[in-house]
Amino acid sequence: MLPTKKPYCQAFIALGSNLENPVSQIQRAVSELSQLPDSCLICCSPLYRSAPVGRLDQPDFINAVAHIETNLAPHDLLKALLDIEHQHGRVRESLNAPRTLDLDILLYDDLACQDDILTIPHPRMYQRAFVLCPLMEIAPTCFIPGRGLVSELIVSCTGQKLERLAVQNE
Repeated sequence: MLPTKKPYCQAFIALGSNLENPVSQIQRAVSELSQLPDSCLICCSPLYRSAPVGRLDQPDFINAVAHIETNLAPHDLLKALLDIEHQHGRVRESLNAPRTLDLDILLYDDLACQDDILTIPHPRMYQRAFVLCPLMEIAPTCFIPGRGLVSELIVSCTGQKLERLAVQNE
Protein backbone atom coordinates (compact mmCIF):
# COMPACT_ATOMS: atom_id res chain seq x y z
CA MET A 1 0.00 0.00 0.00
CA LEU A 2 1.31 3.45 -0.91
CA PRO A 3 1.73 5.95 1.94
CA THR A 4 -0.88 8.69 2.06
CA LYS A 5 0.55 12.11 1.33
CA LYS A 6 0.02 14.58 4.15
CA PRO A 7 -2.18 17.54 3.10
CA TYR A 8 -0.47 20.91 3.02
CA CYS A 9 -1.17 23.50 5.70
CA GLN A 10 -2.09 27.04 4.73
CA ALA A 11 0.21 29.69 6.18
CA PHE A 12 0.37 33.45 5.81
CA ILE A 13 3.69 35.24 6.27
CA ALA A 14 4.16 38.98 6.89
CA LEU A 15 7.19 40.58 5.23
CA GLY A 16 8.64 43.93 6.24
CA SER A 17 11.81 45.92 5.59
CA ASN A 18 13.03 49.48 6.05
CA LEU A 19 16.78 49.20 5.41
CA GLU A 20 19.07 48.59 2.42
CA ASN A 21 16.59 48.97 -0.45
CA PRO A 22 13.44 47.62 1.23
CA VAL A 23 11.56 46.94 -2.03
CA SER A 24 14.41 44.73 -3.22
CA GLN A 25 14.65 43.03 0.19
CA ILE A 26 10.96 42.08 0.04
CA GLN A 27 11.15 40.93 -3.59
CA ARG A 28 14.17 38.72 -2.81
CA ALA A 29 12.48 37.31 0.28
CA VAL A 30 9.35 36.39 -1.70
CA SER A 31 11.58 34.52 -4.15
CA GLU A 32 13.25 32.74 -1.23
CA LEU A 33 9.87 31.79 0.25
CA SER A 34 9.12 30.04 -3.04
CA GLN A 35 12.20 27.87 -2.41
CA LEU A 36 11.23 26.66 1.09
CA PRO A 37 11.42 22.88 1.39
CA ASP A 38 8.18 20.92 1.24
CA SER A 39 6.31 24.17 0.58
CA CYS A 40 4.72 26.10 -2.26
CA LEU A 41 4.30 29.85 -2.62
CA ILE A 42 0.67 30.45 -3.61
CA CYS A 43 0.72 34.23 -3.97
CA CYS A 44 2.00 37.46 -2.53
CA SER A 45 0.17 40.72 -1.97
CA PRO A 46 1.10 44.02 -3.54
CA LEU A 47 3.68 46.09 -1.67
CA TYR A 48 2.67 48.72 0.86
CA ARG A 49 4.55 51.59 2.52
CA SER A 50 3.78 52.12 6.20
CA ALA A 51 4.94 54.39 8.98
CA PRO A 52 6.99 52.71 11.72
CA VAL A 53 5.17 51.52 14.85
CA GLY A 54 6.58 51.88 18.35
CA ARG A 55 9.92 53.45 17.49
CA LEU A 56 9.19 56.38 15.19
CA ASP A 57 12.75 57.65 14.50
CA GLN A 58 13.37 55.38 11.53
CA PRO A 59 12.47 55.11 7.83
CA ASP A 60 9.06 53.95 6.61
CA PHE A 61 8.61 50.23 6.03
CA ILE A 62 7.78 48.29 2.89
CA ASN A 63 5.34 45.47 3.71
CA ALA A 64 3.60 42.55 2.04
CA VAL A 65 1.89 39.29 2.98
CA ALA A 66 2.60 35.95 1.33
CA HIS A 67 0.38 32.87 1.25
CA ILE A 68 2.17 29.52 1.25
CA GLU A 69 1.16 25.90 1.49
CA THR A 70 3.60 23.90 3.58
CA ASN A 71 4.22 20.61 5.28
CA LEU A 72 6.80 22.21 7.56
CA ALA A 73 5.70 22.17 11.19
CA PRO A 74 5.19 25.68 12.62
CA HIS A 75 8.50 25.75 14.51
CA ASP A 76 10.36 24.39 11.47
CA LEU A 77 8.76 27.08 9.32
CA LEU A 78 9.83 29.72 11.85
CA LYS A 79 13.40 28.41 11.75
CA ALA A 80 13.40 28.59 7.94
CA LEU A 81 12.10 32.18 8.09
CA LEU A 82 14.76 33.17 10.62
CA ASP A 83 17.40 31.67 8.32
CA ILE A 84 16.13 33.85 5.46
CA GLU A 85 16.22 36.92 7.71
CA HIS A 86 19.80 36.07 8.67
CA GLN A 87 20.80 35.76 5.00
CA HIS A 88 19.46 39.30 4.53
CA GLY A 89 21.66 40.60 7.33
CA ARG A 90 18.93 40.92 9.96
CA VAL A 91 20.33 42.02 13.31
CA ARG A 92 18.08 42.06 16.38
CA GLU A 93 19.39 45.03 18.37
CA SER A 94 16.23 46.13 20.16
CA LEU A 95 12.45 45.92 19.94
CA ASN A 96 11.01 47.75 16.91
CA ALA A 97 14.48 48.62 15.59
CA PRO A 98 15.07 49.25 11.87
CA ARG A 99 15.64 46.00 9.96
CA THR A 100 16.70 44.66 6.60
CA LEU A 101 14.00 41.99 6.75
CA ASP A 102 11.31 40.84 9.13
CA LEU A 103 9.34 37.64 8.44
CA ASP A 104 6.49 36.70 10.78
CA ILE A 105 4.10 33.77 10.70
CA LEU A 106 0.68 35.39 10.88
CA LEU A 107 -1.53 32.32 10.52
CA TYR A 108 -0.97 28.59 10.17
CA ASP A 109 -4.23 26.86 9.28
CA ASP A 110 -6.58 27.43 12.23
CA LEU A 111 -3.83 26.76 14.74
CA ALA A 112 -3.72 28.75 17.95
CA CYS A 113 -0.51 28.25 19.92
CA GLN A 114 1.71 30.18 22.27
CA ASP A 115 5.06 29.20 23.70
CA ASP A 116 8.37 30.93 24.46
CA ILE A 117 9.32 30.96 20.76
CA LEU A 118 6.16 31.26 18.70
CA THR A 119 2.65 32.71 18.97
CA ILE A 120 0.07 31.95 16.28
CA PRO A 121 -1.99 33.84 15.28
CA HIS A 122 0.51 36.68 15.42
CA PRO A 123 -0.50 38.55 18.59
CA ARG A 124 -0.73 42.06 17.11
CA MET A 125 -1.70 41.38 13.51
CA TYR A 126 -5.33 42.39 14.00
CA GLN A 127 -4.22 45.90 15.08
CA ARG A 128 -2.01 46.67 12.08
CA ALA A 129 -3.20 48.02 8.75
CA PHE A 130 0.15 47.08 7.16
CA VAL A 131 -0.77 43.43 7.82
CA LEU A 132 -4.54 43.48 7.36
CA CYS A 133 -4.66 45.42 4.05
CA PRO A 134 -2.24 43.16 2.15
CA LEU A 135 -3.78 40.08 3.77
CA MET A 136 -7.25 41.17 2.67
CA GLU A 137 -6.02 41.58 -0.91
CA ILE A 138 -4.94 37.93 -1.15
CA ALA A 139 -7.42 36.34 1.28
CA PRO A 140 -10.52 38.57 1.55
CA THR A 141 -12.50 35.99 3.56
CA CYS A 142 -9.63 35.22 5.94
CA PHE A 143 -10.62 34.59 9.55
CA ILE A 144 -8.21 35.25 12.41
CA PRO A 145 -8.92 32.73 15.18
CA GLY A 146 -10.13 34.45 18.33
CA ARG A 147 -10.49 37.82 16.53
CA GLY A 148 -12.74 37.62 13.47
CA LEU A 149 -12.80 38.37 9.76
CA VAL A 150 -9.98 40.48 8.34
CA SER A 151 -12.56 42.59 6.47
CA GLU A 152 -14.20 43.53 9.78
CA LEU A 153 -10.98 44.02 11.77
CA ILE A 154 -9.48 46.40 9.23
CA VAL A 155 -12.10 49.04 10.08
CA SER A 156 -10.37 49.74 13.41
CA CYS A 157 -7.10 50.53 11.57
CA THR A 158 -8.36 53.35 9.34
CA GLY A 159 -6.22 56.06 11.01
CA GLN A 160 -2.92 54.31 10.26
CA LYS A 161 -0.73 55.73 7.47
CA LEU A 162 -0.54 53.17 4.65
CA GLU A 163 0.16 53.53 0.94
CA ARG A 164 -0.20 50.84 -1.72
CA LEU A 165 2.82 51.04 -4.03
CA ALA A 166 2.67 50.92 -7.81
CA VAL A 167 5.78 48.69 -7.92
CA GLN A 168 4.86 45.02 -7.61
CA ASN A 169 6.58 41.87 -6.49
CA GLU A 170 8.48 40.23 -9.31
